[in-house]
Amino acid sequence: MENVVELKDAKIYQGNNLILDQVDISITKGEFCYLIGKTGSGKSSFLKTLYAALPFSHGRGTVAGFNLAKLDRKSIPALRKKLGIVFQDFNLLYDRNVAENLLFVLKATEWKQKDAMQKKMIEVLTKVGLADKADKMPHMLSGGEQQRVVIARALLNVPSLIIADEPTGNLDPETSDEILLLLRRLSEETGAAVIFATHDYRILENFPGRIIRCHQGRVLEEEDFLV
Repeated sequence: MENVVELKDAKIYQGNNLILDQVDISITKGEFCYLIGKTGSGKSSFLKTLYAALPFSHGRGTVAGFNLAKLDRKSIPALRKKLGIVFQDFNLLYDRNVAENLLFVLKATEWKQKDAMQKKMIEVLTKVGLADKADKMPHMLSGGEQQRVVIARALLNVPSLIIADEPTGNLDPETSDEILLLLRRLSEETGAAVIFATHDYRILENFPGRIIRCHQGRVLEEEDFLV
């Protein structure tokens, strides 16, 4: 299977501080995996490295076909166009309706044709079950519906990798389960790999899957951690 993420003997720094050492991890196309670890264990630094918010300088790393060590100001936007990023805080534009939120991203990523943009907007809203909410303002939606809009936004440019950083942190358990199952279904349907960072161990128990853990400066497969 094709690797969407591959880090070999990588070191991840915040400034001059070594956060994660000897990182060897690969994630294949269409794979769904959880990322766990205590606060301060390096989860956010790991994710930021994948979407080039932190520079990569030690070891080998590729994400969605991009060599992290060779990224520059021009290629970082091209990498991010291949990624869908879903945060705990929805980061929607609250002065625009759902459709306008999605069209704003399409324009920002150099879509030109209005008919194609409209078609893509409806397509991704349908995928997340919100085809009837395009004209609603974000404040008119529940938290779960707002997160579905964020997931729809993440799907606009057909990502190779969806990075979901605590996407259920502000949601009740039932809604959290719905969002998780939506992301797992979308991973199967679209072939996008998903990294789902969470502190919610209830989710791990109810919906088992591959677990990657940040622990004591390392990134470990859960079976390695348990040995």
